[in-house]
Amino acid sequence: MNKKLPLLLSALMAASFFTIAGAAVAPVPAMNVPPARLPLELYEKVPIPGHYGRIDHFDGQGRMLYFSIVGSNGVGVENWFDGSLVHFIPGVPGPQGELYAPGFNELFSASSHGKVYIFNASTYQLKKTLRFSGDADDEVWDPVHKLVLVAEGDWPNGGIAAINPATNSRVGKAWKIGHHPERFAIELHGPMMYANCPNCGNAVLAINRDTGQVTKWALPGGLRGNYAMTFDEADHRLFTITRKNPMLIVFDTLNGRIVSLVPGIVGEADDAFYDASRRRIYIVGGQGFVSVVQQMTPNRYGLIANVPTKVGARTGYFDVGMDRLYVGVQAEGNVPAEVMGFEAEDN
Repeated sequence: MNKKLPLLLSALMAASFFTIAGAAVAPVPAMNVPPARLPLELYEKVPIPGHYGRIDHFDGQGRMLYFSIVGSNGVGVENWFDGSLVHFIPGVPGPQGELYAPGFNELFSASSHGKVYIFNASTYQLKKTLRFSGDADDEVWDPVHKLVLVAEGDWPNGGIAAINPATNSRVGKAWKIGHHPERFAIELHGPMMYANCPNCGNAVLAINRDTGQVTKWALPGGLRGNYAMTFDEADHRLFTITRKNPMLIVFDTLNGRIVSLVPGIVGEADDAFYDASRRRIYIVGGQGFVSVVQQMTPNRYGLIANVPTKVGARTGYFDVGMDRLYVGVQAEGNVPAEVMGFEAEDN
């Protein structure tokens, strides 16, 4: 282990935890016992030869990872078991979000040019292209209704649209919020969706899919730039991460109240993931770290480590079944892009 890491961890563990009580922010004593080892352990680096662009969002299925390679205008396919790039799908200008539709063997690639490209996930052949009102970005799989949900559009038509993978066609009316949502999460046992919308007055939007009603939850204290998001539906806790200043904000989705703030996390975060088995949040940030936050109770949280990655690496994918976090690293000079694989550790 790097000799500086124990000192870094000790400094991190000394940081205070914060909770919200009404309008006041009160410090909560920090845990003073650092973890026995880093909560994420690097086990592989997979270079992406011939590709020098930024890696955007991921998805995965079985042994396969799918990720957008922005500079190459296409989708990388990695076999994490072999630790190698097995295919590159060209022809997706400005790729952003990737989603594998379980049961349909299709890959949905969202483009900043306002399109979603649908590929056969075995042959990688293009099956269909769907047009949207503007920038298509984040995608979420709805396993209850078996729909691909897509963040799409520019002002004033931004919102979330639905695709039926059985017919590869748009269904229903899009849920309009005006601006383009950056990340969003859905309830599996209720009608709600939650969207990060930095251009909506720096707020989280709670969207009722049944009625279309939109409720705005403002960010506190001038915080802004909420891009990354993840969700603990069982405890009704929504986690949104701001860039200015870097902060994890925890909302109670039953009433929209903020129950906790966690400072000291990595900046420029674009992706975050909730590890329910360990009750941890992994925040992937462009300053070269993954911040790991421990959930001690639904209202009490603390930063336990900042695990080194590479500067500029701010997107990833957490494989729940394999307990692995993958992080996309952009190219530097003549060094191609790569994917870093981490094992989640029990402490």
